[in-house]
Amino acid sequence: MSDDIRPEDDNEGGPVFRDKRRIDPETGEARQSPADAQAAAAEAAEAAQPAASAPDASAPDPDDLTAEDRALLEGEAQSLADERAGFEAQIAAGQEEVRRLQAEYVNYRNRVERERAADKAATTASVLSALLPALDDLDRAEQHGDLDGSPLALVAQKLRASIAGLGLEAVGVVGEPFDTAMHEAIAQLPNPDPQATEMTIADVVQRGYRIGERLVRPAKVAVFVPADAPAE
Repeated sequence: MSDDIRPEDDNEGGPVFRDKRRIDPETGEARQSPADAQAAAAEAAEAAQPAASAPDASAPDPDDLTAEDRALLEGEAQSLADERAGFEAQIAAGQEEVRRLQAEYVNYRNRVERERAADKAATTASVLSALLPALDDLDRAEQHGDLDGSPLALVAQKLRASIAGLGLEAVGVVGEPFDTAMHEAIAQLPNPDPQATEMTIADVVQRGYRIGERLVRPAKVAVFVPADAPAE
């Protein structure tokens, strides 16, 4: 029997054969002993450790830098800092420009909306001005009682409602204070109230009209003048 295959007794009393040949008879390759396998595994594990754990021999030691090298590094650092500051300044300037443009756009939009509203009011006032004589005729007919019980009363009601829907408002009401911005005084009467201190409307001769803040036509009125007011 070869020395590479030796029988041994197992615990049950039977022979056990262990193959200790160093050459595998099937593949022809050398076999590793358990000790050789452990040594190879330890060597592979040591080689697999990260290279970062070892000191980088190529990195210069700060203590070994010369004054010229230090000055060069400091110059590069200052250059990078200046470049960063320049970029930050450009970003800040760009943000400020964006805010300025946004504010200009908001102002432009508001101005356009105001101008559009003013143009609309002017156009509406121009169209409704042509209807004011018809409204005056209806007012006079109503004062004389010509509308009572006639079909024209319904027409007058619808016409006034339609015009009011376009924003036209009547100006001049008996008893309200006289306002030169909206009223035109065509007659002055002494106020029967001795306690009165301001001019008030005594009668509306012709209605005035406005659209919003735009006066289409002032109201022609007769006014009460306080007794102590100077004569004009």
